[in-house]
Amino acid sequence: MLNDIKLVDGVKWFATFIQLIGYGMTGLNLIPYNVYFFFIGIFLWFAVGFMWKDKAIMVVHVGAFISLLIGYLNA
Repeated sequence: MLNDIKLVDGVKWFATFIQLIGYGMTGLNLIPYNVYFFFIGIFLWFAVGFMWKDKAIMVVHVGAFISLLIGYLNA
């Protein structure tokens, strides 16, 4: 149980760090590398939602993935 909590916390904080890098890259106009970091962060946050069995977290990150993918493909 404790190892599961540590794993989820580790993934959660790593995903947050990755997302922040994506935001920073967006601010620096480092395109498309920012999008790659966002995709990784979205996947990791979806995994956190799955581990927590939190459908709201999963749904918002599926929506973010779809929106980002459509934007990326249309750019």
